[in-house]
Amino acid sequence: MSMTTPSIASQTPRAEWGRVRPARRTADKAMKLIATGFTFLAIFVLFWILGMLIVKGVGGLSLATFTQVTPGPGSEGGGLANAIVGSIVLTFLGIAVATPIGVLAGTYLAEYGKGSQLANLIRFINDILLSAPSILIGLFVYVILVEPFRGYSGWAGGVALGIIAIPVIVRTTEDMLRLVPGPLREAGAALGAPPSVVITSVTWRAAKSGMVTGILLALARIAGETAPLIFTALNNNFWFSPTLSGGVSNLPVTIYQFASAPYENWQQLAWAGSLIITVSILLLSLIARRIVRGSK
Repeated sequence: MSMTTPSIASQTPRAEWGRVRPARRTADKAMKLIATGFTFLAIFVLFWILGMLIVKGVGGLSLATFTQVTPGPGSEGGGLANAIVGSIVLTFLGIAVATPIGVLAGTYLAEYGKGSQLANLIRFINDILLSAPSILIGLFVYVILVEPFRGYSGWAGGVALGIIAIPVIVRTTEDMLRLVPGPLREAGAALGAPPSVVITSVTWRAAKSGMVTGILLALARIAGETAPLIFTALNNNFWFSPTLSGGVSNLPVTIYQFASAPYENWQQLAWAGSLIITVSILLLSLIARRIVRGSK
């Protein structure tokens, strides 16, 4: 008569496994419920904010909002034309400052620096700038560009916004260039092209969609910044001068000032300006996502 040794699984009491498995199922269901509940809570808050912006902001939108300058204290009517144009100028000035620096710095980290100590130091500083409060950057630019020249200017505001946008472009550019397959670089080098030509003709072309997406995300990041502009470009109720000297009207600071004012038309314009900025950032984000999907 042959004797068979029972397996380990058969030796394990079924009652003990039966006690553990329901507890695991309960914990799993509880975790799913908690995660789902907080997800719907975040979505509810988001749509609540968007709904409030739409309800209160649409009432302030009119042709005058886009054609007339901001009104003075106690005056009726007015619009946000000078603030909208000023925000566009400051935002694109900031991107013009940040794009070449960010792209070249990200290229160095991905192509030349890689694991060097200098590259690690640059990445560390970039991470600090990425999470630094924007008001500190505004104070920094105030000390180096506003106080020495004894006056606010659009140039100082553009530099402040550019400093905020640089870390986003650096990180995105480095990540996109690292995704480019190595054989593409090797093929360019095999044809006798120097590294600079390989980078500009091969790797940049392969990663251009992701790099453009990073620039658009940086543009959306700085479009609604208020704190750095308070210390640099400030604000006014008129059109800015061609030299960008003096205060330059812009939407973020205008919204901040109008929302805290006791005048009803100012508050209405503040809601309209908030809706304009929100829709602009949403469109930029959608364009960036579209570019990424197109590249994939």
